[in-house]
Amino acid sequence: MTASTFSIVACDLERREWGIAVQSKFLAIGAVTPWAQADVGAVATQAWIQVSYGPEGLALLREDLSADAVIERLTRVDAGREHRQLGVVDARGRSATYTGPACVDWAGGRIGRYYAAQGNMLVSRATVDALAETFEVSVGRPLAERLLRAIAAGQLAGGDRRGQQAAALYVARRGAGYNASDVMVDLRVDDHAEPVVELERLYDLHQLYFGKTPEEEWISVDAGLAQEVRERLARLDYATGDLAADLGTWAGFENLEERVRGADRIDPVVLDELRCRS
Repeated sequence: MTASTFSIVACDLERREWGIAVQSKFLAIGAVTPWAQADVGAVATQAWIQVSYGPEGLALLREDLSADAVIERLTRVDAGREHRQLGVVDARGRSATYTGPACVDWAGGRIGRYYAAQGNMLVSRATVDALAETFEVSVGRPLAERLLRAIAAGQLAGGDRRGQQAAALYVARRGAGYNASDVMVDLRVDDHAEPVVELERLYDLHQLYFGKTPEEEWISVDAGLAQEVRERLARLDYATGDLAADLGTWAGFENLEERVRGADRIDPVVLDELRCRS
């Protein structure tokens, strides 16, 4: 089964982030196409998907091979290479893309500074151009946002000519994920009429629960605010008398524990949520 797909693999060397965004008329594309490892690189395997390109590509990247060399090594020994499509970004930000001559039109790719964009069975090359150009003009934003904006633009430019079904966003950064894991973002929409729109909604939720508010935006908890927080927690049946413990317990119940550190200062996102729910 051929996955008519468009994707972008990219990195942000300043933030030390590597990731992929993908959309396809293929059930659960996020389970097979995107592969990334912090400080190593990122791989997208698509068209007539060779899933082994993902782990094998990362293994080659760990040997410090360039993105071009990884593609050459993977495709050289693959009898099905004419049907494959592949995008790679390595640890140094070098990028490469490959489209086998048997991939269904429109099929092709484009590389630029720190990214590779590619797609097959597309309405036109405008989709890949939109991926690339949207990524290029969003410099300075977090990588996940840049990737998400890119595939949204690709969809608006025409996207997959068979329609929409699934999308995924995967970003790796050393110690930046939940409980200090390297998986910073791992979101998948397996089957949806508008998977990119749904992926954007999931990313907003991800930012609510796992985003990080800059330290300078945290609010000092004075006597007045402490009283408000205490009263709001009491309405929700968190009233042991220990404000820090009560706030922490409530935050854990609401999956906001990554945003709480005692009660001397409070993340404004947490305060907004507490006010909305009490």
